Amino acid sequence: MIVTVTLNPALQVRYDADQLELGVVNHVGRVRYEASGRGLAVARLLQTFGHEVVAAGLAGGSAAELIKAELARSGVPAQFTRIGAESRRAVRIADARTGLITTLAEPAPYITTEELGRLAADFRALLDGATAVVLCGSLPAGLPTETYGSLTSYAVAAGVPVILNTGGDMLSLAATRGPALVIPDETVQTDATAPAESAAAAMMAAGTSAVVLPIENGVHAVTADGDWHATTGSLGGPVPDQPELAASGRRDALVAGFVPGIALGWSWPDMLRHAVALAESVTPAGEADLGAYEKVLAHVRVTGPRAPAGSRSTG
Repeated sequence: MIVTVTLNPALQVRYDADQLELGVVNHVGRVRYEASGRGLAVARLLQTFGHEVVAAGLAGGSAAELIKAELARSGVPAQFTRIGAESRRAVRIADARTGLITTLAEPAPYITTEELGRLAADFRALLDGATAVVLCGSLPAGLPTETYGSLTSYAVAAGVPVILNTGGDMLSLAATRGPALVIPDETVQTDATAPAESAAAAMMAAGTSAVVLPIENGVHAVTADGDWHATTGSLGGPVPDQPELAASGRRDALVAGFVPGIALGWSWPDMLRHAVALAESVTPAGEADLGAYEKVLAHVRVTGPRAPAGSRSTG
């Protein structure tokens, strides 16, 4: 069983309107609800490929019930730690006349010390029988920056590998606790990888087993055995209408793509091919397109391992 943790999930409420005007009553033609959050997106993608997964984290109020119901329709069971505050909502209003989408995002709920303690207990219980843990996404108000670090420590102590996708101080602190794989939030350009490689080397020295750096049309993986590159070359689809949404979907798909390999001990070439193919074939809405995946998979080129930059001889 793979456990994905989403500490700050959101209920997305989408309104489709013929047109949106301020200061008047706007009639909505269609309403859709969707459970949103990085860990939830990863869970859906894993479930699509037939992996046993459970969505964990924090959720409360009526929004929590709708989030769990929507996940259940996707075939993803949820075991959230209940909180007293209402989980946040993000209201997305699509204007059919202009094609624009306006989003009203609520603030994150405040998490109490008692709720954090129950989260830790629930999380440790889920580790029994888990094959991997995925930690990604933002933290709600009230949670300390080292929360991901603590959860990583619990999992590592239980012998469960951790895939971590976050940034900033949350990443720096958790990277020292022995995660199996770190995927930093920041995207790396192919012509400016040196600073990112230095950061990856620092995380490896601090205790991270491997670091994956997203690059254009692929990834650069830094491992104990050397560096790997995996790209799709010039293969690519049309520029999406909503680039930010598409980028989010690719990021979540990349994380999901590495999870089965870490959980089941795949080789790095196999992990890289699967993860890159999934990331490059996911739909703009973040859904798996199995036909596109098979097409891209045949074009993924993997090279490596080569010695890390810091270990190469200069003579």
